[in-house]
Formats: sequence, structure tokens, C-alpha cells
Amino acid sequence: MDIEFSLRENEDYIPLIQLLKAVNIASSGSQAQMMVINGDVKLNNETEFRKRAKIRREDVVLAYGKKITVK
Repeated sequence: MDIEFSLRENEDYIPLIQLLKAVNIASSGSQAQMMVINGDVKLNNETEFRKRAKIRREDVVLAYGKKITVK
């Protein structure tokens, strides 16, 4: 499943755990953190372990079979 997420015009990035909550892959911040800690999230095809990684336009996040493209 592909999801497109658009940053607001005045935003340069969104923290990874906030993105996971915003697109409803994680139901809470603690669930999002556990996904990252457990290595269940990839950023641009690399496993991402930083909970507050800055996700910017054109980044691609993969989690639980869902692909999130940030615009």
C-alpha cells in the first residue's frame, strides 16, 4: 500500500515517530517508538533506529508493508 504524505508549506521535516502516527501506521507515540527500536522501519531502504530522524520531502519510509512517500 502506497501512502503520500505532504509536509506543510512552512515545514522542512517531520520527526519519524510523528509521521508514523500521522499516517495511522502507529496508534500511539510509544507504539511508533517500539517499531523503530525493533528495526521495523526503513528510511530510503536503510533500517532506521533514530526515533526522531528528520523525514524530509522525497524521503521514502517503509513500515509494515506500507510505503510512505513524503512530498
